[in-house]
Amino acid sequence: MGRPRVQAVHHQHRQLRLAAPRSTHRSHRHPLIPTRKEGPVMSSPTQKIAFIGLGIMGSPMAVHLANAGYAVTGFDLSPRGVQPLVEAGGQAASSAAEAVADADVVCVMVPDSPDVKAVLTSDGGVFASAKPGALIIDFSSIRPDITAELARQAVDLGFRYLDAPVSGGEAGAKNAALSIMVGGSGEDFETAKPIFDVVGKTIVHVGPNGSGQTVKAANQLIVAANIQALAEAVVFLEAYGVDTKAALEVLGGGLAGSKVLDQKKENMLSRSFEPGFRIELHHKDMGIVTSAAREAGVAVPLGSLVAQLVGSARAVGDGGLDHSALLRGVERLSGLTASASDPGES
Repeated sequence: MGRPRVQAVHHQHRQLRLAAPRSTHRSHRHPLIPTRKEGPVMSSPTQKIAFIGLGIMGSPMAVHLANAGYAVTGFDLSPRGVQPLVEAGGQAASSAAEAVADADVVCVMVPDSPDVKAVLTSDGGVFASAKPGALIIDFSSIRPDITAELARQAVDLGFRYLDAPVSGGEAGAKNAALSIMVGGSGEDFETAKPIFDVVGKTIVHVGPNGSGQTVKAANQLIVAANIQALAEAVVFLEAYGVDTKAALEVLGGGLAGSKVLDQKKENMLSRSFEPGFRIELHHKDMGIVTSAAREAGVAVPLGSLVAQLVGSARAVGDGGLDHSALLRGVERLSGLTASASDPGES
């Protein structure tokens, strides 16, 4: 593939409630030559969409698609996750197999590589239950090498596949303002573009399968470094008794300004870390970055340091907090907190 393989990041599989498999649609194409059996499915609100994974990000994305007129059927491990979609006019499924049975497009938004593999390849999963020619769009952030392998399997079974990880966090999902970096064929990208336009603002085709995940890894490196720098700046400013809110306002208008500053400053000022994107997920992403960089022989010294700080925050119990809670790590290192296990105002 011309892309470095990423060393495995070990995560425990989540157990998915999947119905008994339907017939698997196989072909005899060579697995390394991704050719299509079916013509493109033109994207329109008459399409049926299955959306698997209705968490912080997936739920508002599915709701936007339902509001745009698509027939959306959703499945999530938590029954509560499906409720907003139902209220928007979508349907709830009791299993992934039921959700994808008649879908033209299958959207997946789950936390990690093992979760995506389970959704797609388990008995009763997407590969066993979806109809031939369905377009699979994986919005999850996972390992590029896993994505490339899943794409090869999908094409060999008669499906089409796009990796389309997103950036923008909960706010971007709710406001339909996500950045979407898409890997896959140009034809499939054009077919899916109307769907992307419903949930995102900046949508770019960045190359073949796996490219979207590679770009997302770079995104997570930049975001983590920015959050860490902002956290250190806030603690530094507070130590000198500066009006920190005013300071961040003027910093935001100059070269130090960033979307991270705009979106995360209030979390840090108020010490409110309700998760928009959890530290434990960013820890997973930094593992992808550092492993991929090592395989490519690329030095990421800042990335490696930030990965250690993210990992430390997770290790002391902050994994369920928003990644802006890296501020708490700066406070711990500065001797400003009494206990590493203090849950904070989450």
